[in-house]
Amino acid sequence: MLPALRALSDGTERPISEVRERVAATEGLTAQDLKEILPSGRQSVFSNRVSWAVLFMERSGLVERQSRGVYKLAAEGRRLLDQSPSVINLQTLSQYPAFVEWRKKANESSGAAATGSDQEQQTAYTPEEAIERADRQLRGELEAEVLERVRNAPAAFLEQVVVDLLRTLGYGGGDPSMGRVTGGAGDGGIDAAIREDALGLDEVYVQAKKYAQENTVGEGALRNFAGAIDAAGTTKGVFVTTSGFTRAAKNYVQMSPKRIVLIDGEELARLMVVHDVGVRVQHQYMIKRIDEDYFVQESY
Repeated sequence: MLPALRALSDGTERPISEVRERVAATEGLTAQDLKEILPSGRQSVFSNRVSWAVLFMERSGLVERQSRGVYKLAAEGRRLLDQSPSVINLQTLSQYPAFVEWRKKANESSGAAATGSDQEQQTAYTPEEAIERADRQLRGELEAEVLERVRNAPAAFLEQVVVDLLRTLGYGGGDPSMGRVTGGAGDGGIDAAIREDALGLDEVYVQAKKYAQENTVGEGALRNFAGAIDAAGTTKGVFVTTSGFTRAAKNYVQMSPKRIVLIDGEELARLMVVHDVGVRVQHQYMIKRIDEDYFVQESY
């Protein structure tokens, strides 16, 4: 917040884009810093933080909004800068009644009560970042639970999971009849198979290994799988394990003329969560913003 307030220190009205440029210059941010994107992929971290910094200071009376996206230093902001503060944070803004009242109303409407630890988090992260950090935590916990469930299930269940996942990814045109579990005695090293598209062209073969985390898949298993898909008369395969792959196994696949995709336990769990295989949506949250065009009053 302090660099953003200093960017307005000359009293000139400036659009938020110019505030960002001044902050980036004074703080010596690199092009790589400015390219860092929020996990949502919709906005840069830098742009998001400057926008929230200006909003917080506007609610405190340090900054005045002149028009859409244009701001100016307020008298209260000038007084604060004259005190040469080393930092402007939530503790600083809590000295301003307007900000305290605004945060109180926001917390009441959301049913939240800010604790000391909450305030520390909000000092370090913008609301979007806090939400996305919580989302990553929940997703990570869910992926871990999904993987644990698959590891504890029978081996045949993993084979069906892979077929279901490939179908949600578009293989077989989404038609259940295009994929089948083939594992069992005499399966020739092929646990499942699925057609590549709705027309049934090119079959993709699957091998699925339900291993404990420490029991990684080595090069020998990949050589055997490559031989199995070669004997089946195709060149494409997916090898899935609930553990991981050794470096030798990965190197073998890179050098092999066969097109083999490796999916380890973590990637399997991630794909299952992303594509709703074995999970379902419990709650959805929407982030809404003011529609500035709606509030333009020039025509009134």
